[in-house]
Amino acid sequence: MEIKITTLSENSATINSLAEWGLSMLVEADGLKVLFDTGASVSAVHNAQIMGVDLAIVDRIVLSHGHYDHTGGLREVLTRAGKKEVIAHPGIWGRKYGRMPGMPERYAGIPFVREGLESLGASFNLTREPVKLSDRVMTTGEIPMTNDYEIVETYLYIKEGDELKQDSLDDDLALIIDTEFGLVVILGCAHRGIVNTLRHAQKLTGKELVYAAIGGTHLVHASRERLEKTAAALKEMGVQYLGVSHCTGFNASAYLAREFGDRFFMNNSGTRLTLPFKEK
Repeated sequence: MEIKITTLSENSATINSLAEWGLSMLVEADGLKVLFDTGASVSAVHNAQIMGVDLAIVDRIVLSHGHYDHTGGLREVLTRAGKKEVIAHPGIWGRKYGRMPGMPERYAGIPFVREGLESLGASFNLTREPVKLSDRVMTTGEIPMTNDYEIVETYLYIKEGDELKQDSLDDDLALIIDTEFGLVVILGCAHRGIVNTLRHAQKLTGKELVYAAIGGTHLVHASRERLEKTAAALKEMGVQYLGVSHCTGFNASAYLAREFGDRFFMNNSGTRLTLPFKEK
């Protein structure tokens, strides 16, 4: 199987592409074209146009979670792509907020109403369970928290009534591609932990080898201890390639680059990947 991944939105960009805080990737595998997340606003549509990507070819849209930087481009995408099934966890419609110490609360959820998106052709398939998109492609569904060092950031909240409560990000999910050369896991933010996510992918598929993990890892605020434990776990799992994006952060990216050497890469706006990689 050959997999093509085109990154349409990310914090930094290759030449001529637009950068924006957020993430969006077009994943082509097993005869299926999946748009995984939509960026924060216009970057995914803009970069698709300059990269020659026709969004009308997309079969389905998968949303990794309900934060604005992964869903804010959905309206623009739908105006180009037309009617599409949108697969996500029901928690994406929670009233999500962020509140950093000493700062006022800030809305961080989907910046649209559901009815407006449905009027543009979105058909929402909301479930907590994994969704099989083809014989080899599926979503993770809810990701269990199984270790003691991957935690959801305490500055992320959900509003119930007038009260802010800690958001456990139950809606956080990833995309799994089961290939003959190993699992390829596409990450949105990995709020519930990259290690937890990959172990869940292994459990769902019954496959151990992780060929590549690509996307956001939300290690931007991670302690040195968490970085060390994360790197050790990824090595123990035998992850062949690690391509980070978005919320990984500079310090974590530099640390992982040192730990994984030529098996590490930055995945930015404008990046086109074909897997499996050709061995040097």
